[in-house]
Amino acid sequence: MLARLLDLAYLALLVCISPWLAFRSLTQGKYRHGWAQKLRGDVPRREGNQPCLWLHAVSVGEVLQLRPIVEGLARNHPELEFVISVTTTTGHDVACRSYPQCRVVYYPLDFSWAVARALDRLQPTAIALVELELWPNFLFAAAQRHIPVLLVNGRISERSFRGYSRIRPLVEAMLQRIRRLLVQNEAYAERLVRLGADRSRITVTGSIKFDGARTDRGNPDTVRLGRLFGLHERERVFIAGSTQAPEERHALDAWLAARHDHPDLRLILVPRHKERFDEVARLVETEYGLPVLRRSRLVDNSAPASEQGAEIPTSEIRNPKSEMSPPVLLLDTLGELSACWGLAHIAFVGGSLTGRGGQNMIEPAGYGAVVLFGPNTWNFKDVVDLLLAKEAALVVRSPQELTAGLRKFLGDPVLAADCGKRAQALVAAQRGATERTVDLLSATLVDSQRTEERKAA
Repeated sequence: MLARLLDLAYLALLVCISPWLAFRSLTQGKYRHGWAQKLRGDVPRREGNQPCLWLHAVSVGEVLQLRPIVEGLARNHPELEFVISVTTTTGHDVACRSYPQCRVVYYPLDFSWAVARALDRLQPTAIALVELELWPNFLFAAAQRHIPVLLVNGRISERSFRGYSRIRPLVEAMLQRIRRLLVQNEAYAERLVRLGADRSRITVTGSIKFDGARTDRGNPDTVRLGRLFGLHERERVFIAGSTQAPEERHALDAWLAARHDHPDLRLILVPRHKERFDEVARLVETEYGLPVLRRSRLVDNSAPASEQGAEIPTSEIRNPKSEMSPPVLLLDTLGELSACWGLAHIAFVGGSLTGRGGQNMIEPAGYGAVVLFGPNTWNFKDVVDLLLAKEAALVVRSPQELTAGLRKFLGDPVLAADCGKRAQALVAAQRGATERTVDLLSATLVDSQRTEERKAA
């Protein structure tokens, strides 16, 4: 009965938002792919009887978090098959490139028929949901099939907690169908308990984001990007990454102001969403009258031909203005931000001077960059609290403070180096969550396989 009511509610919601989906599809190219898998659960059928772990990651950030987990489980269980499901087209593209050995699918919308079909076609041994992705029909259908579900790298912000509290009976029913909840810290654990989770099923593992953060600026991916962008050792680099409008404008203003005293400073812009790449390029070229060098148009002779960009003429890299204003560098490719942070001496993490709630600041911290972000970072409150407690980051509450913060650290290299070292040390001290998560997932997979063997006997 509940499934039917949920289906009706979802259908009504889908009808209401369909004009908006159509508009975004036509104007921005979004929501065009995967509808057969999303609406009907028509994922490719899995053949054979090997054990299978279904990992669900909503978008790019969660997809990239999975790398150490997949690698660790593959070492321990070489026979294990992996299915990675995503919600967004961007996430799907990145997952296909990052995990060629895995089956990548779109997560079914929470209609009872779609989730049932997807589960029956994939027949996973276990399911792991990254961070917090609760859908009642999916969880109820998995429970009916006796498929264990785990939450990994679990987190629940104060805002999400307030929202879930309004539908606590339904949330409690969902949480009771999750076998193990592996969460990042005690605050998240307490919120889940207050929503109805069984405390005995919760384990605090820490955040796998810290384990996935690179610390070596000399890694091949970072070195290759620096070479492609034509950066020199004497130049310092300011990166504004995962930005939303108008944060690129703020970064440009801060960079231009800082260049009066620091002409060797370079700027790399990394918009959060790919549909804004052209918009940001136009902003730099048309409104600011500055040359822009786009990563997508640079030839990487060391990469396979399928991954190389189109060669651009030298005149586009250096034009007559470049003596006074070198090209603004635009990272307009997917999946390279992690490596790009390794070029930063000073990093501004976007989505924090807007209402998004911040983006992942662990990666630039891991490289020992000076980390700046705005005041709106509730999505990463635990990480922010750690960084600020160690004086390993600076909150800039306005575009003016961003400019002041950039100039402050450029003018005091010793202060900048100390701040970066504290950030890098903090990341190193938080490692270990992946190993704990892999161990618990391994135990669940073994238990599930033994249960299936007993049933078969």
